[in-house]
Amino acid sequence: MGRLDGKVALITGAARGQGRSHARLLASEGADIIAVDICGDIDDLGYPLGTRAELDETVALVEDQDRRILARTADVRDVAAMQDVVDDAYEEFGRIDIVCANAGICQVGPRTWEVTDEMWDAHVDVMAKGVWSTVRPVVPRMIEAGNGGSIIITSSLLGLKAMPNLAPYCAAKFAVVGLSQSLAAEVAEYGIRVNTIHPTTVDTDINFKNEPLKRMFRPDLDHSPSREEFGEASSQMNLLWDPSQPWKHAVPWLDVSDISNAVLFLASDESRYITGLRMSVDLGALIK
Repeated sequence: MGRLDGKVALITGAARGQGRSHARLLASEGADIIAVDICGDIDDLGYPLGTRAELDETVALVEDQDRRILARTADVRDVAAMQDVVDDAYEEFGRIDIVCANAGICQVGPRTWEVTDEMWDAHVDVMAKGVWSTVRPVVPRMIEAGNGGSIIITSSLLGLKAMPNLAPYCAAKFAVVGLSQSLAAEVAEYGIRVNTIHPTTVDTDINFKNEPLKRMFRPDLDHSPSREEFGEASSQMNLLWDPSQPWKHAVPWLDVSDISNAVLFLASDESRYITGLRMSVDLGALIK
């Protein structure tokens, strides 16, 4: 018996990274999956986004768990496209019980007053409007079905604690906290729970293929930071140490599984009376 037997989960940003990890873990616990990704790049972002080939890898990983998966290429900024995804999902599965609004981007930029229109719009549209366009077509059907549900929104440590040179990212990640709190209050009477997750740095391509972000952490270097050099700087944000590891400092970043385990808890009935929670999975960074 899995913790999510009979459930169906919609996951955005599912081609790689946290989204892929969520899909694999939720499937291993019995859920069927709707996997959504843009499978293309955003102009001037500075690093590549997920591809169709990577989304296909997610499909294979879910099918290896003997679960069904519906994979769709869609941009969360496109309200009509997300409506089509949800319509297809209900035709295929007849229900959606879990939503993981995970799609995100992160571009290191100039100071707030120097941010371009394009940079601002991309972040707010992907991570604020994109969350809204993901939950908007699902919630009425969840209410009609009468089975409750769990909506899990990926915010960030930087949705609770800001950093310089990341104003559009912080603005979007703070925004979804307000969105989630309002939505949680609106749908509680239907047994639908809404919570946010707030990770510190995670070992994914959004960090390790993001050259401007790595250089922001190590402005003292005249070369691209190595993984170890990036880790030394990243660890300075965090409090928790792991005595079993060879690091001579706090843990530098989370593994995707650390976030997926939190998602699984919030998706399962183990958290059936938890809503409006801002769950920090952050190595103590928020309180440092």
